[in-house]
Amino acid sequence: MNKFFLSLIIFTAMLLRFLNLGSNPPSLTWDEAAWGYNAYSLGIDGRDEFGRFLPYDYLESFGDFKPPVYAYLDILPVKLFGLTEFATRFPSALMGVLTVFLTYFLVKEIFKNSQKKEIYALVSSFLLAISPWHIMLSRAAFEANVATFFTTCGIWLFLKGRENKWGFSLSAISFVLSIYTFNSARIVAPLLVLFLVGMFHKDITKKKKQATTAFFIGFILILPIVKFLFSPQATLRFKEVNIFSDFNIIKRVNQQIENDHNARWSSVLHNRRFVFTVEYLKHYFDNLSSSFLFIKGDGNPKFSTQQVGQLYMWEIPFLIAGVLFLIRKKEGLWLLVPIWLLIGIIPAGSARETPHALRIEASLPTFQILVAYGLINSMEKLKRWKLVTAGLSLVIFFNLIYFLHDYYVHYPVHYSREWQYGYKESVRYVVGVQNNFKKVWVTQNLGRPYMYYLFYLHYNPSTFRTNSDIKRDVFGFVHVKRFDKYFFGDNNRISRAEGKGSLFVNTYDQVPNNAKILKDFKLLNRDSYLVVYTK
Repeated sequence: MNKFFLSLIIFTAMLLRFLNLGSNPPSLTWDEAAWGYNAYSLGIDGRDEFGRFLPYDYLESFGDFKPPVYAYLDILPVKLFGLTEFATRFPSALMGVLTVFLTYFLVKEIFKNSQKKEIYALVSSFLLAISPWHIMLSRAAFEANVATFFTTCGIWLFLKGRENKWGFSLSAISFVLSIYTFNSARIVAPLLVLFLVGMFHKDITKKKKQATTAFFIGFILILPIVKFLFSPQATLRFKEVNIFSDFNIIKRVNQQIENDHNARWSSVLHNRRFVFTVEYLKHYFDNLSSSFLFIKGDGNPKFSTQQVGQLYMWEIPFLIAGVLFLIRKKEGLWLLVPIWLLIGIIPAGSARETPHALRIEASLPTFQILVAYGLINSMEKLKRWKLVTAGLSLVIFFNLIYFLHDYYVHYPVHYSREWQYGYKESVRYVVGVQNNFKKVWVTQNLGRPYMYYLFYLHYNPSTFRTNSDIKRDVFGFVHVKRFDKYFFGDNNRISRAEGKGSLFVNTYDQVPNNAKILKDFKLLNRDSYLVVYTK
């Protein structure tokens, strides 16, 4: 019977993650297109878009130096399904389903000696399968979602390693893979490993040989990336988004000291280290706010529909109950769940934008485990639990239907702008008329348009490397100025002589008055977005 329910849960997870995967979200972001194109390039000649052979430390991409695992995982889907939206998102959706599946076995291991381990495991997996948070991050090419799978797998394999000969070694490989997949995992994975080693030091002592083997495997696998982790390139993205590089905080501190007439006690009270610590804690606990978790979710529409929280509202009492029951009963390896949750949030505490569903995805599925634990133990306390179960089932069903209706019907229309909708259609139109023009000038007002042209043209990577004009600025960011007949920049700064006989692609609000509009591309809400014209 348990196998039947697990199969039903996995089928549900697959349906919610793969249904219309190529068309909702409504289009690829430039980061998603970069994953797909780099996988396409690696699958052709083993080189990334800029020609690095089998890169293991990073993909330079736009200058954000992405960990490379997602691109490697995407090579086979791109080979099988072509360079499409579906293929690009396939690894994330697949790993999302596998995380749901793995959660069942992980929870059984955590509560191994409990008579209720099966029900704990099934409910936890089910809650992750229908989680708005996990569904949305599984349906786009987010490397964080793949890293969450490797983190969950690493923990499960570590727990199995106390009895299994190869568990510790496989766990080390999984944790290292998470580090090669997403930046936040470079903090989360080592901290989780340290906690697991401390928690199970007695078991490790009994299996010194296996533990030593795992240590050396992990050390050897992590060694190639160590030099890069301490390089300026690796810290570039962190400096861009972390609070410790925020000069506004430093200005505020200096102003406060000046307001106190530079008194010695003021420099102690307004010490930068103290202020940054307070700022970090504020940003850390932002990720546990009720609005974020249960009401509106992440303020970025890529991670939330804005109509439901990262968790469902009905989960509030059971999440609280789960924490209280777990602390009181101390069942199984109970301490692992809250510590894992708290560690998973650590990287997001230093981010300027909080709360942040993507950066704390490593904390999943701990929320679902706590809700499941609270739900099951609460039901035991109720006399009319069958009646309550029926009522709760209806609430869960209608919450899920509400979320799915909003996600499939309203969400694409409201937020197609955030997903850079319109590039695919505009590229196809440009390809159809480009032979009539010497040059095609494409605006960069919306981000990184060159990647969409590479992606939708299925442009040969080796040709791109030889006929492109690429600039790298002092901050390390990469700007592709041109390839083939396509030029990328500010269309309003092009001289009359340069623009003669050219085709232009610009945002609606930047089209000049004397333009001859050939095609207007609208968002799904019918707002004008991109315009193709001549002068």
